[in-house]
Amino acid sequence: MHTPRTEPADALAAAPPMGWNSWDCYGASITEQQFKDCARRLAERLLPFGWQYAVIDIQWFQPDPPQSRYPASDDLCIDEYGRYLPAPNRFPSASGGRGFAPLAEFAHSLGLKFGVHMLRGVPRLAVERGLPILGTDVSAADVADHSRGCAWHENTWGMDMSRPGAQEYYDSVARLYAAWGVDYVKADDMCPPRDRDEIAGLSAALARCGRPIVLSLSGITPVEEADLVKEHAHLWRISNDLWDVWAEHDPGQDWTATVKGQFDLCARWARHAGPGHWPDPDMLPLGRICLKGQQGPERDSRLTPDEQRTVITLWSISRSPLMFGGDPLSLDPFTLSLLTNQEVLAVNQRGARPRQLWRRDHRIAWASEAPEGGKHLALFNVGDEGPAPIEVEAADLGLSGRCSVRDLWAGEDLPDCEGRFSATVEGHGAGLYRLAPR
Repeated sequence: MHTPRTEPADALAAAPPMGWNSWDCYGASITEQQFKDCARRLAERLLPFGWQYAVIDIQWFQPDPPQSRYPASDDLCIDEYGRYLPAPNRFPSASGGRGFAPLAEFAHSLGLKFGVHMLRGVPRLAVERGLPILGTDVSAADVADHSRGCAWHENTWGMDMSRPGAQEYYDSVARLYAAWGVDYVKADDMCPPRDRDEIAGLSAALARCGRPIVLSLSGITPVEEADLVKEHAHLWRISNDLWDVWAEHDPGQDWTATVKGQFDLCARWARHAGPGHWPDPDMLPLGRICLKGQQGPERDSRLTPDEQRTVITLWSISRSPLMFGGDPLSLDPFTLSLLTNQEVLAVNQRGARPRQLWRRDHRIAWASEAPEGGKHLALFNVGDEGPAPIEVEAADLGLSGRCSVRDLWAGEDLPDCEGRFSATVEGHGAGLYRLAPR
């Protein structure tokens, strides 16, 4: 029996985590200098608005990583206990056994929190070399489950958590990360139902590692597993990787999720969002992306301005984690305006009980509770035609009588409404409002 995390549910993630992840820009290739440059800009431009996590994504332990899929390789950095270490040619400060401690200290000096990506299971290299598991008399080979390797990453095996030493391996990894000063772990290939035991094992390891660490699960979680992930993780992925793709017919779509497809997922998961547990429809592919990534050439997001505003609006009203994927070094004024609208971000950080009110063909209405009283209302037009009027009855929101109306994107008050509210929304666009009784 694994012990779930024991801190109060909202101790580490009272609101949806906000930050930046290196994946959309750098894929598997980010270097120490690139991370430092991005972290400085993040701290300067976005930290004042709540974007506090700076996360290094996959394959930081490989000196020359591939950009798509990950074939088995001997060219990986692991320690004597079979735990991955940062590649020193990419992260010079990690040399001499220091790991990510210097880089975490750098992030902390800027006021940021530091995060890393990890993979489920145990490195195959550790298994092949018979490396011992710290604090035990067993080796990595004794805990590896060769039937449960990652389908897209050939450098790890799953672990049989019933075997002696398996929990101790995750404990040793968690203590290593704690010693480095890690604040956030993105654990990949780690979504149920297949990996229930490893989720519980990693969660228990982080809960007793001696440092508060947010646990984010990556993969695709079915809503039927909500109770499990709410018990063991602070956030968890509900979709495949999201790139700058509006809908299924868009050119360039491969195996990615689409913005339009996220509406159904967010609606299905909305009732499970709350302090300490947040459904995650993935990162925000906005601004300049793919500087050295796997999804095509370097480019500005292919989403239109209306589509980008729709992304931020849906993520905000549904209280989804906000993890920016674009390049912090080339923030254009429009992207910056999306990420720094304090009234919009407050819907994400301070709203309550997010829910889809209704979906009628290409018109969608969402609502949440405003902490200062009243309701947040998001209106979406996911149709391909031009602007469309969308009307919501005040009773749908639990309101009656005369109400004030504020347009949160525009930052301006609108004429009062009574009985109903109506707005015209562009195709692929969104509006976000606060209605409050007079």
